[in-house]
Amino acid sequence: MPFNFAPDTDDATPLYLLEADGLAPWLMKQPSTVQVWVEAAGFKAELGQVLVLPTEAGGIRAALAGYGSGAKRARGRFHLAGAAAKLPEGAYRLVTELTGDALSNEALGWLMSHYAFDRYAKASGTKAQLVAPEGVNAMRLEAIAAGEARIRDLINTPANDMGPVALEAAASELASAYGADFHVIRGEALLDEGFPLIHTVGRASSEAPRLIDMRWGAGIGPKLTLVGKGVCFDTGGLNLKPGASMGLMKKDMGGAATVLGLAEMIMALELPVQLRVLIPAVENAVSSNAFRPGDILPSRLGLTVEINNTDAEGRLVLADALAYGAEEAPDLMLSMATLTGAARVAVGPDLAPYFCDDEAFVSALEKSARRVADPVWRLPFWEPYEGMIEPGIADLDNAPKGGFGGAITAALFLRRFAGETRYAHFDIYGWNPTAKPARTKGGVGMGARAMLEALPEMLGL
Repeated sequence: MPFNFAPDTDDATPLYLLEADGLAPWLMKQPSTVQVWVEAAGFKAELGQVLVLPTEAGGIRAALAGYGSGAKRARGRFHLAGAAAKLPEGAYRLVTELTGDALSNEALGWLMSHYAFDRYAKASGTKAQLVAPEGVNAMRLEAIAAGEARIRDLINTPANDMGPVALEAAASELASAYGADFHVIRGEALLDEGFPLIHTVGRASSEAPRLIDMRWGAGIGPKLTLVGKGVCFDTGGLNLKPGASMGLMKKDMGGAATVLGLAEMIMALELPVQLRVLIPAVENAVSSNAFRPGDILPSRLGLTVEINNTDAEGRLVLADALAYGAEEAPDLMLSMATLTGAARVAVGPDLAPYFCDDEAFVSALEKSARRVADPVWRLPFWEPYEGMIEPGIADLDNAPKGGFGGAITAALFLRRFAGETRYAHFDIYGWNPTAKPARTKGGVGMGARAMLEALPEMLGL
């Protein structure tokens, strides 16, 4: 499927993007035949509405796409993609007064609307192609669309084809494509090299647990470490999930998928950073050697963890990976994970909640998220809740009782393993429950585009 702009040729069909209150002034400048055709078709330039203007010979002279009113546009994003999906196949040249971020976002939405997950059944996205509008960075948008497609493909693939072995293969393929160094610690070697939590969570699976470690960069520039939760399927372990809660657990490696997609964007755009990607890849399965409620486990950092729920396993594998990443004292360390239902209850499926105490990071991210239409929402590392993750019998509790502030207590747990590193954590959903323009139902990237936009300011690039 194409995630590229169409070649800039003279035969591209003009596509006029018209706001509702701009239709009448535009029509006044058109021939009477066009005015009659538009009126007869009932075209009102409503959001997502499309009308093709024919030639006398039956070809396409031009096309109109409705852009509605500002109030309705504020309720969504990538509106042009909704119109693009209704256009006949061919190349189109956008005629619009949009500029800057608004134009770039609409152009990106068109590229992302080409996405369809077709591994198991025939499927297709938008067939119409767009000539890169003047003023947009076409190469950058194509790289972002490709990274987003990678995220979606990884999340959408079911666990029978995306277990720890396959996730390692996908990461290795990406590393090879960009000349990155690639190293994996598997199975019993995790114990030998100091990753007891990763090993314990994944040991019940027929596919050995592993820690994926990818490095890219020329050894110059700030150090950026991305840590992604790679729980390829989560049964809940011995605290077995009910069927309704288990149905979407193929997406529990959405954090890993998202950091790999973000890494692809960074490498494709050749950002001057020393990039490291750490992914603990496991399956939380049920077997005779599965870890149990009540177990007290060691961690790489030396802190002990009491297991009060084996379904709170993501923070365990991330803990070892974060401790490992912090040992190099990167300039910025970021974790992404489909971690808690509490975050979904708090902000729903569209917003990417994040935790960070660095105000410069927050300022850069919030501005960038608005610019690139990748919404985020800050939640607090609320220190009065620290006592909730301290059970007394061990240093930490992986699932505090009471059910209050679940996303916050999980984030506080992770922060214990990040040390003094500048650190932020994203508790993403990674799934779009209903189809929207440029965002098919299924796996979706959250926070990656905002982070990519913010990195130059965050790291002084």
